[in-house]
Amino acid sequence: MAADRQATFRDVFAVAEFRVLFTSFGVFMIGETVKMLALSVLVYERTGSGLLAALAYVTGFLPHALGGLFLLALADRWPARALIVGYDLVRLAMVAVLATGLLSPAAMLGLVAVVALFGPVSSASRTALLPEVLHGDAYVLGRSLLTVAAGGTQVAGFALGGLLLGLVGPYGALWLTALTCGLSALLVRVGLAARPARSQPTRAGSARSRLIRSRPAPAATDPTTDEPVAAGRAAGGAVRETMRVNRQLLADRRIRGLLLAQWLPGSLLVGAEGVAVPYAADLGPGASAGVLLMAGAGGMLVGDLLVGRFVAPARRERWTPWLALLLGVPMLVFLAQPALVPAAALFAVATAGFAYQLGLARRFLDAVPEARRGQAFGLLSTGLMAAQGLAAAGAGALSEVLAPGVVMAVAGAASVAATLTLWPVLNPPAARQPVRPDALIGAADR
Repeated sequence: MAADRQATFRDVFAVAEFRVLFTSFGVFMIGETVKMLALSVLVYERTGSGLLAALAYVTGFLPHALGGLFLLALADRWPARALIVGYDLVRLAMVAVLATGLLSPAAMLGLVAVVALFGPVSSASRTALLPEVLHGDAYVLGRSLLTVAAGGTQVAGFALGGLLLGLVGPYGALWLTALTCGLSALLVRVGLAARPARSQPTRAGSARSRLIRSRPAPAATDPTTDEPVAAGRAAGGAVRETMRVNRQLLADRRIRGLLLAQWLPGSLLVGAEGVAVPYAADLGPGASAGVLLMAGAGGMLVGDLLVGRFVAPARRERWTPWLALLLGVPMLVFLAQPALVPAAALFAVATAGFAYQLGLARRFLDAVPEARRGQAFGLLSTGLMAAQGLAAAGAGALSEVLAPGVVMAVAGAASVAATLTLWPVLNPPAARQPVRPDALIGAADR
């Protein structure tokens, strides 16, 4: 597909391998959501501790971030299909052990945390596979559909998890989660073609070098910079290689700018979502934080669908900074503490701005080296998780001294400030003008 031709849903779903990726990802997300819910209920039943139950629910987040910092090189050094299937099978074994009920609550949390270390590697490998399956604008629309699938299947997973907990209890729900792990692995193994790893570490004394001793061995090169590196360095472990390549990716001004543009404006809005519960409580007994959060999820899904499908590629990229601005501006109204219905509408409008990331998708893909594509996407995901967690924690801390509505407005203002600061990055190069509008430049730029 030509890069400048707008893709349709038919174009994307006509690709058999995308159908496999889409379906297996949906099954994976439903299984993960049911597992988190069942484990949280199980730990609470066995300990009576609300803190431990909350830890059970989020126990994979911190290990996921650590895995992103130290293990992402594996996403490029191992074949994608084998890696995704292998992780699904490891998850299946883990859930089966949890479902036996033989482990103590502490051991259960520890097992989940260890397995979660490899989650970002599988996720990065799956994401990096997408541009190999879809090309041109189909890649951007396919990425949009996976985002929609993530939100939709999480809602379905919560509904299914609640139903299963009532019918078969937490242990039964875990056994059914094990089935989703097996189904996801089977779909990927049968439906995806085998592809070689994007990057292979140089190994001293390889079979080829032993056969061709008369020729001098070519110097190993770094796939990111094409510069020669020492054999021992190239043959280093996954942890050392991950840290080295992360530094190289962040040292590239273009890549660093695109990462910050995808991390900051949206993650700062998450701080507002983090205080939805106390905000709803201040509105009175008839208000529900669930209404606000559902409106936020709905706005994000609708924004991704509309912008991904019905906005032409070039226009989508021109709209990128304005959509990012949409994230924060509606939240400023929360200074007036609107009632539940207008507050939900504001949340929906604001989160529709998350579609700005679609305008950066192709530019980020073009900026990263193909041999390090898996690690680059993994670094993007890890940074998003870390930034969102910090924003939510910061908003929670502010809510101890400020009214929730004020905190939401502060989160919106921070998102607007980040968008204006990153405006040159968010604006596609072809759309930049010699002089930027006065409204969008600060005194420091004059």
